[in-house]
Amino acid sequence: MKEELHMQREAVHENNPLGTMPVGALLRKFAIPSVIMLVVNNFYNIVDQIFIGQGVGYLGNAATTIAFPVMTIVLALSMLIGAGGSAYASIKLGEGQFDIAEKILGNMITLLVVIGIILCAGGFLAFEPMLRLFGASAATMPYAKDYTGIVLLGVPFMMVGAGLSNMARTDGSPKVAMVSMITGAILNTILDPIYIFVFHWGVRGAAIATITSQILSALILIRYFCHHGNMRIKKKNFKPDWRLIFRFLSVGISSFIIQAANTALMITLNNSLVYYGDMSEVGGDVALSAMGIVLKVSAILIGINIGISAGAQPIIGFNYGAKKPQRIKEAYLMAVGLATAFSIVGWIGCVFFPHVIMKLFGSQEPEFFSFAILSMKTFMFGIFTSGGQIISTAYFQATGQALKASILSLLRQVLLLIPLVVILPTYFGLYGILYAGPVADIGSACIITVFVLLELKKLNGWIKEGV
Repeated sequence: MKEELHMQREAVHENNPLGTMPVGALLRKFAIPSVIMLVVNNFYNIVDQIFIGQGVGYLGNAATTIAFPVMTIVLALSMLIGAGGSAYASIKLGEGQFDIAEKILGNMITLLVVIGIILCAGGFLAFEPMLRLFGASAATMPYAKDYTGIVLLGVPFMMVGAGLSNMARTDGSPKVAMVSMITGAILNTILDPIYIFVFHWGVRGAAIATITSQILSALILIRYFCHHGNMRIKKKNFKPDWRLIFRFLSVGISSFIIQAANTALMITLNNSLVYYGDMSEVGGDVALSAMGIVLKVSAILIGINIGISAGAQPIIGFNYGAKKPQRIKEAYLMAVGLATAFSIVGWIGCVFFPHVIMKLFGSQEPEFFSFAILSMKTFMFGIFTSGGQIISTAYFQATGQALKASILSLLRQVLLLIPLVVILPTYFGLYGILYAGPVADIGSACIITVFVLLELKKLNGWIKEGV
């Protein structure tokens, strides 16, 4: 009986392209859609900052930086529900429990909408204190109110769109998730200049363009699950099943923790920039706006690397289960090489040509432009290490080493960067915040390298044994 089961498993492995198709072709097939989705997702904020910089100025750009923690809170809760629900639904689909998977879909939508409305209402009830917590000053408060107030109205749609894009991939339609996001990004790019330059709506126009685009993305996904999906939206499944909800939320908790950590980082960073910026000749509002641009550029580079890691994970995971260590090593090293190449290209642009990047965001005051260039060159000096770090963390996730993956995923943001943003400015003032970036990047890269070398040694031994 055992021998027969072993032969069945071998047959599955031999027929699955994850175990037979050339690794390079597999990586392209899996990584490209993920990279496109993550880059497009970050493109929303980049487009807003470019047009606001051209049409409003650095105070308008500071408003988008102040609103960014709102986005990360929304994304954290969307990932808790969306990533957890889609992962648990995939298990139920694999078990043949299609009705339960559809029930998860309905319960997800209920949670996404209800929590989105609560966040919207809560944001308005604590509007000014919230903006001050996120770094708003007397000068930036009017812009932050205009931008964040409109963004809050779109929160329920943002949550539904982010949550259902995960479920579309589980339903076997990653292209639908990609199309919904790309369509929204294109609309945002069209509406931004119209609302800012033609209608003269300033930061309000940028915010209206953003939420209009996100509403469209959400409607595309809702229409898919109403009319075309394998799983369908059904009214009876909207009624909460708390036992089911608890189960899929527990699956999504790790994704939530990572995004929540990003929110904590943004709040800490914004307040430190304003506090130490006001103590320097630069000014808090200038520092906040400049760093906002730097972080949006960083998000594009990191998004590319996360997309490559998302493509590599199923390849590594499958071959780990199939006991094919040579393919595991090949997939890991190929993904690291590709991600590192993108990271180095981004590093060259940020360190040697920051003025070219900054000019995209408008002709700003000389003081702003000078500090923004310095911020990008300094804070991004260690970004060349990001590719290897992200792929290595994904490797440990794919091979079931959950504790290592959790520690490494929180290493840069939580264990190093937040403490450094708090400690270094006490010695170096505002510039200590800039130094925190490369110290965290290079420090976390050194620690991860130790983990990786030990893992490669184990993998090489596995290969020699011919397992």
